[in-house]
Amino acid sequence: MKTRIRELRQKNKITQEELAEAVGVTRQTINSIEREKYTASLVLAYKIAKYFNLSIEEVFDFSEVEEI
Repeated sequence: MKTRIRELRQKNKITQEELAEAVGVTRQTINSIEREKYTASLVLAYKIAKYFNLSIEEVFDFSEVEEI
């Protein structure tokens, strides 16, 4: 799943480590999400979006998710 996490981190001058610590995961998890190797859980997506004061949809791209 595509995200704007890297862009938002760079804009706010935040490292992967700093974001990871703020949302309670490892730096490797943030790295994997940014590289689209791992999809964040709903709770983690919420925490990341809240950290940047944005909605989940503003951080994560759901356009490729299949509708039911």
